[in-house]
Amino acid sequence: MLVRTIMKQKALELSDEMLDAIAQRFRLLGEPARLRLLRILETGEHGVNQLTEKVGGNQANVSRHLTAMYNAGVLKRRREGTSVYYTIADPTIFQLCKLMCSSAQEVVRMQLSALSPPPRTRGRR
Repeated sequence: MLVRTIMKQKALELSDEMLDAIAQRFRLLGEPARLRLLRILETGEHGVNQLTEKVGGNQANVSRHLTAMYNAGVLKRRREGTSVYYTIADPTIFQLCKLMCSSAQEVVRMQLSALSPPPRTRGRR
């Protein structure tokens, strides 16, 4: 519903640069590992070591994903000695995730409904 409303608005004239920025945001969320990290960070600030342990990845890979989200402005970070801590910088990212999750759930529901056998009628054999 929200997507239809946004797309119908005549005032939403987007430059090619803005379309590129939007596409980059969607690409950023195209990695399941990043979505897992966001889900954890939604609860508050976490250090890289904590995040690595919670997602079950290796530190280099987790750091790469965190850096990509930091560079995109989704996360902010702070250093404390040799440790780096991340938190959410742009909470609207969760609205986008919620919208996409709702849409994906609806698509799966419709696909499952199409695969379900029709209800049996009584009395006919």
